Amino acid sequence: MKVKIFILISVLFAFFSCDDLIDPAIENNRGLEDMYAEAEYAQGILLNAYTRLPGNSWSFNDVATDDAVTNDITNGYLKVATGQWASNFNPLDQWLNSRAAIQYLNIFLSEADKVQWAKDENVSQLFKNRLKGEAYGLRALYMYYLLQAHAGTATNDQLLGVPVLLEPETANSNFNVARSSFEDCMKQLYSDVKKATELLPLDFEDATTLPPGYDNLSDYNRVFGQYARQRMSSRIAQFVRAQAALLAASPAFSAGNTTTWEDAAKYSGELLNLNGGLAGIAPNGLNWFSDVTELSGLGAGKNPPEIVWRGDIGDSNNLEADNFPPTLFGRGRVNPTQNLVDSFPMANGYPISSSSSNFNPASPYDNRDPRLKKFILVNGSTAGVSNTVINTASDGTTNDALNKVGTSTRTGYYMKKLLRQDVNLNPTAINSQRHYKPRMRYTELYLIYAEAANEAWGPTATGSIGFSAYDVIKAIRKRAGIIQPDPYLESIKAYKTEMRNLIRNERRLELCFEGFRFWDLRRWNADLNTPANGDKIQGGVHQTITVENRLYKDYMKFGPIPYSETLKFNALLQNKGW
Repeated sequence: MKVKIFILISVLFAFFSCDDLIDPAIENNRGLEDMYAEAEYAQGILLNAYTRLPGNSWSFNDVATDDAVTNDITNGYLKVATGQWASNFNPLDQWLNSRAAIQYLNIFLSEADKVQWAKDENVSQLFKNRLKGEAYGLRALYMYYLLQAHAGTATNDQLLGVPVLLEPETANSNFNVARSSFEDCMKQLYSDVKKATELLPLDFEDATTLPPGYDNLSDYNRVFGQYARQRMSSRIAQFVRAQAALLAASPAFSAGNTTTWEDAAKYSGELLNLNGGLAGIAPNGLNWFSDVTELSGLGAGKNPPEIVWRGDIGDSNNLEADNFPPTLFGRGRVNPTQNLVDSFPMANGYPISSSSSNFNPASPYDNRDPRLKKFILVNGSTAGVSNTVINTASDGTTNDALNKVGTSTRTGYYMKKLLRQDVNLNPTAINSQRHYKPRMRYTELYLIYAEAANEAWGPTATGSIGFSAYDVIKAIRKRAGIIQPDPYLESIKAYKTEMRNLIRNERRLELCFEGFRFWDLRRWNADLNTPANGDKIQGGVHQTITVENRLYKDYMKFGPIPYSETLKFNALLQNKGW
């Protein structure tokens, strides 16, 4: 009887399952039409672009420059720096990620007008405006990433950008699209920023009085209030414009577009004036990663005064595990170079190469710019929860010593910046501490202005902004702890070339290990092949050593178009040399 029942059930199962064999059951693949009545789903299309932001994590591409090396022999940037960078091996690629983000943004912009964002028609319109503004701002940002990584002089001798795509691509689209000129890409970026600033508030904060052009305070705060902090805002979009203008005005790109140094100075200066001008330079701006009280007080999307835009905040110890010295149970991955150490001036402000600096080669870390020991662990520094002395000398007895083990420093230095010294990695007492990744810092914006204003108007001229490049650099160096009245700065303030060199060096110091140096060297047409040096200390004697040679070709001031893309699409011209 049981056998008969089993056979009957089997037949019934087979009979009623035949439909799936002939016509497969509908899967849970949602179409765009599902967006129109479901605002959360529609917003998910936009949020996809946020998840792709390269600034969500540290790249440490500094190890492919003269600022650092790594002890990780599998590191992609090490391979880039030592001769393996190619159009089919590019750890710096932004093509696929940024173009995918732009595709999602284009889908969103093409469909957003059809979505019911709220039951109340007026509120729905406000949400539509805000979210479209975010999409325009993000599209400008991804264009900037693409230009930074892939713009260049192509085989036709024209400075090209990337294909400008403003509509979503479908299965029937023509994918064989030529690269637009760099100029046209910049025009589109500026256009997107303009649209973003027209639709977005300067910041997402609850208003106490109704802003002009709006009818209901409650509705305004519902859409543009503090709950939307850390989304693309008008301030952030304007920051993107300043970053892009700096790139476009720089020597490597200036001949191929109409953006000028004055444009870059105005874009950054006008935004800085919204931050109080010189008075807006955050007194605690050097300690954003280590100030325990400030970090503990962050919540609900708030920013400290130094930060314009940041990622999520949370407890972790990954950075420390990667970069603490071995005696602190770390892997010591990022090793600052002697080149970077030498770029820190003395406390009196003079470069160590100056006869007025009082630099002592036998005691090279004494009386230096305080930023040196804030950002870099030098021999004899203390670190970690127990203030452990870090001995990096080649004749040191611990694994922190130069080249002692695979996780030891290769240069005689360890990175200290970005790391919480109250993290404990000892397996018997391991802990985590609060961290976040800034996407935009005000210090970067002040340095953009200083560089552009010096080039446009000279060191001490203010243009239409009200303060000069000299004013900014003076304030930044004073914050750093340079002894005032900063005689070195005073001695060069009448000379554009000397001020240019100082501004570039201040940018190098203030933004070290944050992923700027790789791109800065290229936009400046600077030497890419300065060897990465270290400090070998033996018997208390310091000796500069070459740790790693840089093997870049001249054409590598521009990155490549992915090899696979040029194979598929013959309209895509490759940059010269690649």
